[in-house]
Amino acid sequence: MENHLCPVWVGYLLSNPIRKWLHNPDKIIGPYIQDGMTILDVGCAMGFFSLPAAEMVGSKGKVICIDIQKEMIQRLEKRALKAGLINKIETRLANEKSLRIDDLVGKIDFAFAIFVVHETSDSNAFFSQIYRSLKPGHKFLVLEPGFHVSAESFEKTISIAQANGFMIIDRPKSRRNRIVVLKK
Repeated sequence: MENHLCPVWVGYLLSNPIRKWLHNPDKIIGPYIQDGMTILDVGCAMGFFSLPAAEMVGSKGKVICIDIQKEMIQRLEKRALKAGLINKIETRLANEKSLRIDDLVGKIDFAFAIFVVHETSDSNAFFSQIYRSLKPGHKFLVLEPGFHVSAESFEKTISIAQANGFMIIDRPKSRRNRIVVLKK
């Protein structure tokens, strides 16, 4: 699934607590997560959104975190252990062709991909795999950096998602980013 990977050192910048001012997980993913859910974080990096999601799902929920870089997964696991959330986190190492979620067909309550889709080499396969993993009627949030992804490119991304069965249900306002909420 790789096109251009974010270097591991950037993962440290992305997991910086100051980032919360710009990309507050409570505001971005919080409205879509409820206690007991099974969440899919695609392109989790070091867990900036994964760890708050693990807190949001409560004691019976879990967050399945996927990344293509082993170092990112290892750092996420270390952070989850330190935060006491490792029992709610499941990590998976994806590859260029697969998110490795074929066993999750119809099992995901909510999925999100933040600053990820522009890094994939096959957006069609990416959206197809996530669509299959979601329960009917459930949501997928896509957020891309406005400084890196043009409005035209983002609309093309959304059209690929729609070609894979997704419907647009919301376009939350964001000054710096491009964001859409899709529904299966």
